Amino acid sequence: MKNFYFLVVTFLLMFPAEVMAGPGGSIVKAATKTIWGKIILGLLFVILLPFIIYISIKEYLAKRKAMKTLRVAGLSLPDFDWIKLKRRVEDCYTRVHDAWDKNDTHLAADWMTNWYWQNQQLVHLDRWESEGLKNICEVYKIKSVTPIMFAYRNDGGTPGEGSELAVVITAKMVDYLMRKSDSRIVEGDAKAKDANHIWSFTYEKGKWLVSSIAPYEQLSDYLEIMSAQPSPDELKAYLATN
Repeated sequence: MKNFYFLVVTFLLMFPAEVMAGPGGSIVKAATKTIWGKIILGLLFVILLPFIIYISIKEYLAKRKAMKTLRVAGLSLPDFDWIKLKRRVEDCYTRVHDAWDKNDTHLAADWMTNWYWQNQQLVHLDRWESEGLKNICEVYKIKSVTPIMFAYRNDGGTPGEGSELAVVITAKMVDYLMRKSDSRIVEGDAKAKDANHIWSFTYEKGKWLVSSIAPYEQLSDYLEIMSAQPSPDELKAYLATN
């Protein structure tokens, strides 16, 4: 099933689409605008409907399990309470995009793991700078934050330390690459669009920090990881004895 999912994604990527570049160096694909593109996507939707339903069910189950497990962890660790955690996720999302817009991940260093912000500066922002490009990135509205994976850890015997969380974030935003010499857009466009990405967080020294940003096409990987995690009842029993 996983291989089939990747075949579907690869097939969809064969069709022309607008692109946007953003945090994580990813490309956000917009809906195909041509008549033939819409017809082909319509046919694909009909053909792939059973698979779409299958993935939707897996995503629903993963979200439910993640929320229940977070609720258990949140009883003893306030930073794991979903209301508080969701605010932290939204703050991270906004601050990281603001840093991208200013071409300086140092501005978001307190919101990302040390390795990840340095990696993004070197791999993407510094490269774009050397190529004379600038990422224009502005978030208008965060529409939804959906947890799809949560793994409790207690690295070094510290409760919660090293725990991992992955969420699907949907936001309306402007995100494109512009050539600084003539202000020409080389990737994406200036129109606001809905973007879906998977943001991962690691709990380090009392803070949830961004540890990776992945395209939505990798959703099935996170769903598989979540399915292998202990149940809420198992985590509750573990926390009661540790």
